[in-house]
Amino acid sequence: MLELLFQKIDIKRSINMSARKKVLLKVIILGDSGVGKTSLMNQFVNRKFTNQYKATIGADFLTKEVQIDDRLVTMQIWDTAGQERFQSLGVAFYRGADCCVLVYDVTVANSFKSLESWRDEFLIQAGPRDPENFPFVVIGNKIDLENRLIQIRKAQTWCTDKNNIPYFETSAKEGVNVEKAFETVARNALSREKEIDTPDFPIPLRMPNEEQQNESGCSYTKLNGRCSGIELTQRPPLPLNDIPNLLSLLYNQDEFLY
Repeated sequence: MLELLFQKIDIKRSINMSARKKVLLKVIILGDSGVGKTSLMNQFVNRKFTNQYKATIGADFLTKEVQIDDRLVTMQIWDTAGQERFQSLGVAFYRGADCCVLVYDVTVANSFKSLESWRDEFLIQAGPRDPENFPFVVIGNKIDLENRLIQIRKAQTWCTDKNNIPYFETSAKEGVNVEKAFETVARNALSREKEIDTPDFPIPLRMPNEEQQNESGCSYTKLNGRCSGIELTQRPPLPLNDIPNLLSLLYNQDEFLY
């Protein structure tokens, strides 16, 4: 009888440990229109490529689960439009990002020059706590094409000057280095989480002018700047047009429901 009880306890402990190892990473892909952001995302998530070009309108995202060491990571990858009229998508699309991928086309010089402005745009809109050490990854895409204009040394020098940003050259069409680049994205984002040193369990925070928990016993909790916990009933309402954060909230809740 005791042996069966201990087995149940061990199983429950394993489930709880597994649940704590789950993590959601929000990844933003930025770059000029036509550099291959959507193709990179589709190649990584679906292992598919199409030669038909269709400009992204506003923003779109896909998710993929990957195993990084002992952690099951859900990558929520946001593909943003590169057209000038969509460059300022608003804080909602950038807020809560764990890593930013800057993409340029090795055959288009202007797309490389734009990396600086895209990086600045992200830091302004996202407002990370430690902008100097926020994890970026730079991707030079379309290396399968012959008319290359940006040499690898030039790109590597730019990345070195920006606090040693990891640099990859890829072909979304042929799948070259795509998996490796996104694995680095996940690892760098996870290492940033470890540096913040989050507690194992959510810390309850009282709402303003609130002396006790509500009648249901639920409390407003935060973990690493994000709302978390299975019971979450008290929090400032999100506007209905704040779609990215509404989705992020749902994903963050799912993380604790497994």
